[in-house]
Amino acid sequence: MAFYLFTKIMPENMFQETSGFISMKNAKKIILLVIIQVFSLSLMSCSKANDAKEKSAESSPAIDYKGPTELATFAGGCFWCIEAPFEGIEGIVSVVSGYSGGKEKNPTYAAVSAGKTSHKEAVQVKYNPEVISYSEIIDIFWQQFDPTDAGGSFYDRGTQYESAIFYHSSLQKEVAEASKKLLDKSGKFSKPIVTPIVKFDNFYEAEEYHQDYYKKNPADYYSYRKGSGRDKFIADHWPSDLEKKYKMPSKAELKKKLSPLQYQVTMEEATERSFDNEFDGNKEKGLYVCIVSGAPLFSSKDKFDSGTGWPSFTKPIDARLISKPIDSAYGMMRVEARSKLGDAHGGHIFYDGPKPTGLRYCMNSASFRFIPKADMEKEGYGEYIWLVD
Repeated sequence: MAFYLFTKIMPENMFQETSGFISMKNAKKIILLVIIQVFSLSLMSCSKANDAKEKSAESSPAIDYKGPTELATFAGGCFWCIEAPFEGIEGIVSVVSGYSGGKEKNPTYAAVSAGKTSHKEAVQVKYNPEVISYSEIIDIFWQQFDPTDAGGSFYDRGTQYESAIFYHSSLQKEVAEASKKLLDKSGKFSKPIVTPIVKFDNFYEAEEYHQDYYKKNPADYYSYRKGSGRDKFIADHWPSDLEKKYKMPSKAELKKKLSPLQYQVTMEEATERSFDNEFDGNKEKGLYVCIVSGAPLFSSKDKFDSGTGWPSFTKPIDARLISKPIDSAYGMMRVEARSKLGDAHGGHIFYDGPKPTGLRYCMNSASFRFIPKADMEKEGYGEYIWLVD
């Protein structure tokens, strides 16, 4: 009862500084935070709009996340076309094109592309696991090539252009295998997925002119993607043109469309009360979409009870639909979770969640509209049903 009373007067911004799984060692800290917050609540409530402006001004488009890094290595045909989709995603530190999986040392593009080595064209992604998980990264990877093609990739044929997932740890192997199994059962492809999951052995960086090829030679790059059939394959199998489909209404329209709380949360970074919101205890199968734009953000399958009083998820449907600016409000440095297409505040991201991601997307119910599985097809979200089953 005491904990419940604390959370009723303590906003998410203070509570989320601690882990979602409360232990005795955090008790003194929580009590101290409550005392401080009670003392300053009136001041904070009067300065909410100013806090939002200051936080926005302090955020930088090129975010330098501090913390650990891990590696993910993939092959999916032409490395130009696998490197580019990972660029600019928040939490990813770098993406490098290269060669992997073979026994020859220091391979060259001329030798690999001609099939004279046992290497594949590959990319290596360095990422911060406290901001983006391997699960999110591999979800993006699957959407960049044809995983049912055993002889190469589109019109690039040969083992050097075959796909592969090179796992760096037992956890990555577990995630990759589960992801592959789920995708195989989804019915998205008429043939079985053949992409092998093999232990990482080596990676050799490709020549400099191959790095960021999409920036250096955009005309050639986009012509190649289109001409090879890659773009059409992706458009035929995965959601596309989401920016056109899910648009942010004007502020005037939103004030008419949203409840006062929904507007305050999404547009003014307010926080609803813990244990007193619409979806904290919701266990129904379905989709959580952005209340502002309608963009699909989270699946009920990835929802879990964090004990915080706010709906929590291990990962989003697509990391590319979530922006993750640094939130320095209230004297803390946290990663905010925003709906990218709705430019709407949702909650915050913490590295204290369950496996396999280790992340906790702690969100406000007011930032969502929930669509039950039974209604997903008629509401235009049928292509996401496989993610909630």
